[in-house]
Order: sequence, then structure tokens, then C-alpha cells
Amino acid sequence: MQIHYLSEANSVLNHFLGQIRNVNVQKDSMRFRRNIERIGEIMSYELSKNLHYKDVEIQTPLGIKKTTEIQDDLVLCSILRAGLPLHLGFLNYFDSAENGFVSAYRHHYNNDDAFDIKVEYQAVPSIENKNLLLIDPMLATGQSMVAVFNKLMEKGTPKEVHIAVVIAVPEGISYLQKHLPDYCHLWVATLDEKLNEKNYIMPGLGDAGDLAYGNKL
Repeated sequence: MQIHYLSEANSVLNHFLGQIRNVNVQKDSMRFRRNIERIGEIMSYELSKNLHYKDVEIQTPLGIKKTTEIQDDLVLCSILRAGLPLHLGFLNYFDSAENGFVSAYRHHYNNDDAFDIKVEYQAVPSIENKNLLLIDPMLATGQSMVAVFNKLMEKGTPKEVHIAVVIAVPEGISYLQKHLPDYCHLWVATLDEKLNEKNYIMPGLGDAGDLAYGNKL
């Protein structure tokens, strides 16, 4: 798996990453959503450097200009609900992409810390021979991402797979390396230290879905 770490050099990306972690800034859910969206836009720009392009000629009011445009057919697929603001950031840049949505959640079957992943709702276009961009803010254990990937592969074989996450930990990255094909690209805005005993990212930012859309029962 090819891994791309985006926050190693200082940029405005780190500015927004700091704000989504800040407990005082987090109180404004609209600002939290917008900052996640901005991070998605920055990640889209960086990811776009790895796409394929074709030469085109553009008619301007005064003449012809040779340039390039994206050649790949893109499918953006986010994991509900936390992935929606990040998805919007990618869609702002890849505005002609098709879109898919999948629900995945931790099912605590014994009401303790043990869980498995339930993948239920799916609304996904064909991914056959297209570039699939899997989008989720947090890569913790990696089990949700692998479960969604395996479910999507039942629908077809993409040409390329790019996985985009805002915050990841080494445990989740190792799990993806073990269970996903080597041809996948993983795009990480920032890398955190570890998982705690409840498999939450440390220091992390809390529950991205709750921060964006309010607490759930």
C-alpha cells in the first residue's frame, strides 16, 4: 500500500487540523463541519496529482489554449455519517464525480468493548474500471474501512483505489496493510499516536459524527 502523509510540511492544512481538535472551537458544529470540508478540499488537491490527465484544447474568447483535464472516472464513496463533510470537500473539487454512500458502525454485541462491524445501507454507482475514493475522517482500528472495501468489491473491480482519512493511527494503518491489496493508496492528513483501551484515537478529536451533527442515542 502506498501511504501519503500530508501534514509533515507546514501549511494551512495544519491550521485547520488544529481547529478541529480544539475543544473550544469544536463547540461550533458549523465551523467544525466547514473545517473538515476545507481539509477535504486540500486533500483533493494533493490527491489530484496522482490522477491521470489528457491533453485538450480550450476555446477562449481570443484563441485556443492547450491544457490538460482529468481523464479518470471518479467515484467518491463516504462512510455515513461522519464522512459527509469530508465528502463535500472532495466533491467541491471533483464536481463531476459520481457519489456513493455506505453505512458502517461498531456493533457491541455483548454491551462491552468488543465489537464487530455492521455494513448495512448502500447507495453506490458502478465502480467497474473507475477510480474509487473511499472517504472517512477517522482511521482507528481499520475494521470499518476494510469491511466497506470488501462490500464494495462485490459490486465490481475499480481501476484504482484511494482511501482518504483525516486522522489515522499506526494500528489502523497496519490493519489496512494486512487486509487490503497493495495497489491501494492511503492519504492521511495527520498521524496520531495510538488507540486507547476502547479503540478510540489518542489524542484524536472525539467523535467526528457527533461534533458535526450532534450527539446520538
